[in-house]
Amino acid sequence: MDELSEILVNQARKLVSVVELKGWSVVLALEDGEWKVESLQQLINCEVVVRSDAKVQALAKEVGAELHQIFADGWAIGWDDRFPKGQRLQQALLFARFSQHDNLYAHPLDFVPVIDSLARKVVHIDFPPSWKKKSGGDVELPVSTTQPQSLSDESFSVANRARIPPPLTTHDFLHCTVVQPEGVSFKMKGHVLEWQKWKMHVEVLYCPPSPTTTTGQLRPILYRLSIVEMAVPYGNSAFDSGEYGMGSLANELSLGCDCLGENPLLGAIAFCTVPGAYVTLVQPLLIKNAICIHEEDAGVLWKHSDFRPGGRSRTVRSRRLVVSMVCTAANYEYIWNYYFYQDGNIEIEIRLTGILQVYVAGLDEPTPYGTTVAPGINAHYHQHTFSVRVDPMLDGLQNSVIESEIVGLDAPTGSNENFAGNGFVIKDRILKSQVEDGARDFNWASERLSYAIMMKGAVLPLLEKPDSWIARRASFAHKQLWVVRDEEGPKGSRIFPSGKYVPQTREEPEDSVGKWVKEGNGSIENEDIVLFLTLGTTHIPRPEGWPVMPVEHVGVLFKPSSFFTSNPSMDVPGIKDSQSRPVFNTNNANGQHTNVFDGTACCAN
Repeated sequence: MDELSEILVNQARKLVSVVELKGWSVVLALEDGEWKVESLQQLINCEVVVRSDAKVQALAKEVGAELHQIFADGWAIGWDDRFPKGQRLQQALLFARFSQHDNLYAHPLDFVPVIDSLARKVVHIDFPPSWKKKSGGDVELPVSTTQPQSLSDESFSVANRARIPPPLTTHDFLHCTVVQPEGVSFKMKGHVLEWQKWKMHVEVLYCPPSPTTTTGQLRPILYRLSIVEMAVPYGNSAFDSGEYGMGSLANELSLGCDCLGENPLLGAIAFCTVPGAYVTLVQPLLIKNAICIHEEDAGVLWKHSDFRPGGRSRTVRSRRLVVSMVCTAANYEYIWNYYFYQDGNIEIEIRLTGILQVYVAGLDEPTPYGTTVAPGINAHYHQHTFSVRVDPMLDGLQNSVIESEIVGLDAPTGSNENFAGNGFVIKDRILKSQVEDGARDFNWASERLSYAIMMKGAVLPLLEKPDSWIARRASFAHKQLWVVRDEEGPKGSRIFPSGKYVPQTREEPEDSVGKWVKEGNGSIENEDIVLFLTLGTTHIPRPEGWPVMPVEHVGVLFKPSSFFTSNPSMDVPGIKDSQSRPVFNTNNANGQHTNVFDGTACCAN
């Protein structure tokens, strides 16, 4: 119990909250004489609380929403100096649903209740002010500051705007079948998965893979590979992993929709996925079919054609193994795909879909910080920042990170060293000091290990001010690459970059990556190290993303670099797919190169 700084007891519900540093972790609640677990039910309770409030009912009715039509997404309040630190709060983002399966996000309400989660009551109602156009084309607020309104019963009058009713507009190819007649190429024993030359242990967002070499020797690559945190800096920011526990938000996947082809669907048991989660689970939560495993075609793996008369051609198609799960965080869906390739590549791909976070907009109201995606619907600009934890184990626990800079030669064109002017070289530097080298701005062309990190398209600059609320809570987002020594101890190793206890933190926790990197002057050369990669996307909404967003892709690729002595996929056979057929009949190659004289396709000639 030495890590506990305070225990608070709510007398009304006999609820014990355990507080470490400046964060919360709800453990148990005594209700009706029984200790019960706080879970996702707490988010549903938010909806119950606001529906039960007479003032909320009246305000909703004023803009055309009846009691049974009120729905709320409960969001943990991260930073709000208007309330005491010891008060456990949620802000209720309100929507109206006018029919059973109506898209409630198409009908946002124009006020935001704040509830006390323990007392189960509404403690305040915010009315965000509306923007107005000025004569010169600029925009302004009808209030003097963007600071949150003071706690007052006159919050509506302070907003200095009219009520805004919710928008009432509603939104009302040939089949492709994946078959594997000979079955799958992978096998499972418990949670151990083997495929091609890969062997790994699969759990919720946890895949430590090891490939075999062409000699059959098993070589470790990673002890653990996982997505450990994400931050979405809306006005008050959201930590979908640290505040809610991403594992507990996993979907029960459906064969034929979420997963195609021949594959096993694995259940998941979520044990307090994030120790400080807002909906901490003390008892295990069983989620059926949370993990999907399947194989899929990944295009051409390698190919070469001898252009000379009588020359041969060979095409080898790539197959990849996919380990995936899907999590729903209120309006958003996150699809987590782990890809394993026959050439030794490992890829994490994050797909973002679901429904945009929106707010009601007045008639002709400008939206300087969002996009009008439909009449009366303002979708906010925002970023998604993810932290990927890489615990390397390249042939052992002791590893180093090498920064390789590709530079042109200093010698001028015409010189003996660079006569044609086209010379360039690689300059290597080993990252040695945790304090001096542990926090890096990622240069996509210069970071590499024996497995190179490729994240050019996913590098995301944090657009918020360095002293902003989100920047002070999510220190991991300041740099794209963090390298720290892994400290194993009674409390476990270094896992969570924003600390174990995230909800309602107002500063950077002591147990976070921004603090770890400043500790002492420890070496990170040839040590047991952990890497935290920061990647993400800046989301500028567009009408084409409404009412449901098509997926957006964010990813990082781990590519072997001098780990193997040659192409590890050279033994993949060039198998001709007997089910492939031409759509249009033609006997004329039109002068194009073909593998054999009759024009038929062949993978190995």
